[in-house]
Amino acid sequence: MLLIYPPVAKACEPPAGIAKLSGALGENGIVHDVLDSNLEGLLYLLNASPAIARKDSDRWTTRALKHIKENLGSIKNPSTFNGIDCYTRITTELDHALQVSTTGDQVTLGLSNYQQNDLSPLRSGDLLRAAEKPEENPFYEYFSKRLSERLDLRQTSVVGFSLNYLSQALTTFSMVGFLRRQFPGLKIVAGGGLVTSWTRNPYWKNPFGGLIDRMVTGPGEGQLLEMFGRTATGGAAARPDYGLFPRGDYLSPGFVLPFAASTGCYWNRCVFCPEQAEGNPYMPLPPRRVADDLALLTKENSPALIHILDNAVSAACMEELIQRPPGAPWYAFARFSKTLTDLDFCRSLRQSGCVMLKLGLESGDQGVLDKLRKGIDLSIASLALKALRLAGIATYVYLLFGTPAEDRSAAMKTLEFTAAHHDEISFLNLAIFNMPINSPDAAALEVRTFYEGDLALYTDFVHPAGWDRKAVRRFLDAEFRKHPAISPILRRDPPFFTSNHAPFFVMHSR
Repeated sequence: MLLIYPPVAKACEPPAGIAKLSGALGENGIVHDVLDSNLEGLLYLLNASPAIARKDSDRWTTRALKHIKENLGSIKNPSTFNGIDCYTRITTELDHALQVSTTGDQVTLGLSNYQQNDLSPLRSGDLLRAAEKPEENPFYEYFSKRLSERLDLRQTSVVGFSLNYLSQALTTFSMVGFLRRQFPGLKIVAGGGLVTSWTRNPYWKNPFGGLIDRMVTGPGEGQLLEMFGRTATGGAAARPDYGLFPRGDYLSPGFVLPFAASTGCYWNRCVFCPEQAEGNPYMPLPPRRVADDLALLTKENSPALIHILDNAVSAACMEELIQRPPGAPWYAFARFSKTLTDLDFCRSLRQSGCVMLKLGLESGDQGVLDKLRKGIDLSIASLALKALRLAGIATYVYLLFGTPAEDRSAAMKTLEFTAAHHDEISFLNLAIFNMPINSPDAAALEVRTFYEGDLALYTDFVHPAGWDRKAVRRFLDAEFRKHPAISPILRRDPPFFTSNHAPFFVMHSR
């Protein structure tokens, strides 16, 4: 079996889902290989970009193409992360080099994005058209050669695609179309976060039956093992395996080891929660198992950083990591809780290797938080931010604007809370609310078409307070981002790689 991770996603660490599948297949003696075509495809285009330079190229384009090799080396150099200005120049030039590597004006391509003006990943018909004409995809020259070489050299009966983001969808289907044309006997399987969201939509009717043999919903280890006639017992809890990935090629200053201690969310009560709407259960590994796995994986891979992928790492898991540190710096998502207001606990957490916590605050208005059933007390959040700062743990705080429970007055309270805690907030992520199309809580609102397409995951709605997306954007651009206490925080955010690279700035600025 060949497991493929398609373009485009952030190429700063191996794909965790495929690493988990590789561990399960290997543990059960199933011969397989992995292909991170996201990383390879982006590097292929970057290395080919200088050949397309023209005499009439503008100075920025000429500079970006001239410094590709130098910039690829710099993004792996820890000294680049001493300051945001140098890093921003390097990543911006690499992103621009990718953009000019394609011809025509229909494609937007960069380090973390891929879009086509004439095709939408939200329309099944457009995805099928991408499969019919794979040669029109900007990665075609890369994947047609690479897949032919790989499949001609080895006997492979099954190819699996891990499709997690909309930015991967069009290229995934272009690759599938190419395989159907060149290797018609292959069995093709597709899974991953985006596929799970599609198939758990109550309106789902599979339009890809003639192209993809099996759509895998949720964790795929057990389902793949069953395809090969093996029992799922044990395989679903297999330790991830990174041995088949090009660990030295990723765009980070050292190997980043992604690890999931759980799937789903242990809180699972928030209004409009996608996990809840899709029926994704919370399935944690025992904390002792987490510590065992991380200790072994750290010994095997010598990571520069561990990325714990959970929606929210549990207090029990943090306690275990304090008692048994993994042996490398790490960061994770966590919920605001009384545990994080304990300065001694936070200091112990820092000693275990925790360099940053991502925290979903969402709003600085208590009424909004209560209506959204976030389970967050702003007084607790305030104390936690202060304790984490004193302990030396950076915070990456997520804010969400435009929810049905928010109005302009509530948004101003979020601005005020953020400004009051500007010394405790290291990084910020600002998002505008999207209504999950299958959310039961949407029944009380007037909804309307947001994204055209039968695969759309979100819907627009008439905001009960008139606080629509246009008003929210105007507020964010004219007031929130320009606040003198907040704008310096936003300027610290690493472009393109955002929270994935933020810990390195924390680690290398000390």
